[in-house]
Amino acid sequence: MTLILADSKEAQEAYTLVTALQKRFVDKLDTLSQNFGAGKKFKEVTWLRDEGIHGGGNRFEAQDKKLFNTASVNVSQVHYDDMPEKNLKSATAISTIIHPNNPHVPSVHIHISLTELRNAPSYWRIMADLNPAIANEEDKKMFDSALKKLGRENYEAGRAQGDKYFTIPALQRTRGISHFYLENYKTDNKQADADFAKNFGEGIIDTYINITTNALQTRTEISKEALQQQLDYHTLYLFQVLTLDRGTTSGLFIHDQNDIGIMGSLPLHVNKALLLSWKNKMQKPQDKLVQNIADAIADKGVIDTFTKEKLAKTVRTHYNKYPQALSMQASGNTIPNTVGNHKN
Repeated sequence: MTLILADSKEAQEAYTLVTALQKRFVDKLDTLSQNFGAGKKFKEVTWLRDEGIHGGGNRFEAQDKKLFNTASVNVSQVHYDDMPEKNLKSATAISTIIHPNNPHVPSVHIHISLTELRNAPSYWRIMADLNPAIANEEDKKMFDSALKKLGRENYEAGRAQGDKYFTIPALQRTRGISHFYLENYKTDNKQADADFAKNFGEGIIDTYINITTNALQTRTEISKEALQQQLDYHTLYLFQVLTLDRGTTSGLFIHDQNDIGIMGSLPLHVNKALLLSWKNKMQKPQDKLVQNIADAIADKGVIDTFTKEKLAKTVRTHYNKYPQALSMQASGNTIPNTVGNHKN
């Protein structure tokens, strides 16, 4: 069984684009491992949608436990060339989250995808956000500067939508310190749009590698207090992903053939007591979701493969029971009909 790509030229070119970004990032992360870690390369894992008939993807997972808490660089393409009744023709994406072990080195999340529709123009989704456990002003300035340069005329819109999307209302704060998010991005020039996505992806990958290299060279002392700050921040990250992140929830709703890949953004450990302390800050029925998430996690807060599977089922079950709660999830200026496009 092999992955069958979408028929259209636009989807195939998008797949070439995101796989090139994946290779660029993985190669540079492998170099970081060689220079600062245990010298272990990322390992490829593949998955198939309906035995490859409707696509699938691969992810490269960190094997260097000295350098990375968890890290995954995912590429996927799902398509319905043989199902003309569906509004979605294809969805092609790179989605990656890197959580370093050193609490003074920031995490990063990047997502770039093309959605190709049958009855409307195709569009890009472009996201990048810097997520430090311990904020560093130099890192923020470097990331902000890159976003401004790479975003060009889209910078202000992307920054505003990013700040909105990554706000956590219950805690009155944001996830991360620098955000960029363009939803439904398209112009009259498809090639220019693809070039923009490519250049943005290359530039933000290189910026993060530069930030990380500098941090690993200069921030070598790690205190117990710093590790506790990191654990608490990882708890916040899991909280935001599982209660607010619309992309994660949509992925879990569409199919259950890549649950571990979708949960690849979660860190290895969380502070379960801190997580539960946020339960009463949530609107109903989201307080029940927080309780059920905590129940799926062992007391020591370990997020292993078994726990990721339980968490995927927990989120899916919750929104099947309370579909109205989907309106409480994060959004930019527009809300994509991701689940509906796959079902229609």
